[in-house]
Amino acid sequence: MTALSSGEVVTRDPATGEVLASYAAHDEAGVEAALAATYAAAQVWAATPLAERLGLLRSVGKLLTERREEYAALITAEMGKPLAEALGEVDKCAWNCDVVADLAPGWLADHEIASDAARSWLSYEPLGVVFAVMPWNFPFWQVLRFASAALAAGNAALLKHSPDVTGSALAIEQLFADAGEMTGAPDGLFRSLVIAAEDVADVSRRIVADPRVAAVTLTGSERAGASIAAAAGAAIKKTVLELGGSDPFVVLADADVEAAAATAVKARFTNTGQSCVCAKRFVVHADVAEEFTARFVDHMSLLEVAPMAREDLRDQIVRQVEATVAQGARLVTGGRAIDAPGWHMEPTLLVDVEPGMTAFDEETFGPVATITVARDDDHAVELANATTFGLGASVWGAPGHALAVGRRIRSGALFVNAMVASDPRLPFGGTGRSGYGRELSAEGVREFTNVRTMVVA
Repeated sequence: MTALSSGEVVTRDPATGEVLASYAAHDEAGVEAALAATYAAAQVWAATPLAERLGLLRSVGKLLTERREEYAALITAEMGKPLAEALGEVDKCAWNCDVVADLAPGWLADHEIASDAARSWLSYEPLGVVFAVMPWNFPFWQVLRFASAALAAGNAALLKHSPDVTGSALAIEQLFADAGEMTGAPDGLFRSLVIAAEDVADVSRRIVADPRVAAVTLTGSERAGASIAAAAGAAIKKTVLELGGSDPFVVLADADVEAAAATAVKARFTNTGQSCVCAKRFVVHADVAEEFTARFVDHMSLLEVAPMAREDLRDQIVRQVEATVAQGARLVTGGRAIDAPGWHMEPTLLVDVEPGMTAFDEETFGPVATITVARDDDHAVELANATTFGLGASVWGAPGHALAVGRRIRSGALFVNAMVASDPRLPFGGTGRSGYGRELSAEGVREFTNVRTMVVA
């Protein structure tokens, strides 16, 4: 590895553009110390009884609840989401810890299999150190959902978080350290790396290749996922990728249009539209398209504008809107950056959007919704599937009808008359260019295990 920069990582407030804090980046010795610490902790943790491992998660959940206001304020300061949404994110992390602590004994129990042997079964054994590359948009939730699963299964965790949320990364490291002191967990069980932007690619490749790392998980862009997967493939290591999404929200002719429109606005503009699982393409049957559009605009008018996480992200989505309008779409409302401190954009609605247009073909990661009219159910399915992504799909209509249509849409999750959302009790993940593997639930915990076949003759 080439010598690391001796620089620093700077975080900024998206609401004002002003500097929040600066952090000294890890040098080569710092990276090595973190990796060595997590590797040593993994050896101890793998031999620790499951009940003690889950006791750590309960303590983490308790501390999250006690510190919810502190952590929520940090989330809002670093990436800009409204405080109420940040509080909800911290609360969901605490809930996830409790769910895993309650259900992991069943998820990780030996699984008996009938065979010709006297006894045969599956055993779920830890892998070692799990290296995680995580994004800025849910700075606590993305980390806690992977870490809860990895640590419950007996692994240690090494995090490379987005530089934009470095304060959150270090707060989470301290959170696990504090919970570890309360429960006797080994030092170094969860560590966060602070890496200067120019060194991220090199350091990530080095860590993936290191024999002390057993598996890799990434939530982020297709480009980042392809890079990490290539490095992991060269080292023949397990990966879980949760990448982008261009989720369809399909409104059929027999839908409750008011309920669909109200939920559609929430599904699109939560987190200022900066989520892989946000609804992004609204495919609406021609019979209800006019009514849905009017109600959608009514609900949009109630939105409070929050900043996007970075200036470049705001500028990128403005360019996507401008390109789509130039291609023939009609701008109903919004569409411009707001001339004020920070990185704000008007909530935006585009209609008459068709395949081949920028906002239909590309993931729009910000406060922009598009409506495309479908002639009938077959056309709605065709439009919904006109994407390389496959994360979630939401279909609205009479339940049996909507389910039948939804089954024809490619996705990792299907929600009928509800917005797509993650739940710690249910597996979460996509297909196609949205990635592979699953997080949450039994499937998510088992992703970070060696599923070992045991046979006694």
